[in-house]
Amino acid sequence: MTDSESTGPPARPPGPGPGRTPRPDWGAVGAIAGAVAAVVALVAYLMPPDAPAPPPATPVATTTDPTPPDPLPAPAPRPDPSPTPVPSPIPTPTASPEPDHPAPAPSPTPVRTPTPDPVPQPPLPAVRPGGCDAAEAALAAYRRNAGSTRGSRADAARQAYQDLMGAGLDAQGTVGATIRRLAAEFQELGFRLNGMVMADPNPVITDIDADSAQLGRLCGA
Repeated sequence: MTDSESTGPPARPPGPGPGRTPRPDWGAVGAIAGAVAAVVALVAYLMPPDAPAPPPATPVATTTDPTPPDPLPAPAPRPDPSPTPVPSPIPTPTASPEPDHPAPAPSPTPVRTPTPDPVPQPPLPAVRPGGCDAAEAALAAYRRNAGSTRGSRADAARQAYQDLMGAGLDAQGTVGATIRRLAAEFQELGFRLNGMVMADPNPVITDIDADSAQLGRLCGA
């Protein structure tokens, strides 16, 4: 083949003749398909979305158990938002270390019982010398029995002499001597009153009164 043939215009394809099928134009078909897809997409964008289908109903279980179902638990109470005061920690006492040698226990203090005040006792009666009671009784009987006549006075003096002689037996010392002197004076008084001795009875009565007062002092009357 020469260079003139290779550089010339390409040869036209032979036209369709009888008995040959024409080839489709694939470029035009692709353009049409793209336009249709764009229209479909635009329509789908502009249409509202379909409503979601309702959920299937939950089948109710039928049972012959007469026991009612347990109620739902009550909701738990909501905690109080206010802050809870925190108690302050209690200090723990620390044990003091024990000494090696325990301290001796203190000795108990003796309790002093108060001494009650002494109760005052009545004074004891003074012990009278012997013969005092009998001698004073003889003198009292003479004063009670002596009358106003010489005879009654003589009888009372004789009885006083006898009583004083008995009292003198138990008396001692000065008391005994005084009682015996009184007995002798009442004997002398009786003699002068009944006339056995002719003398005045008044000096004897004076001596009886003095010795009676002396006996009273000695006996503590």
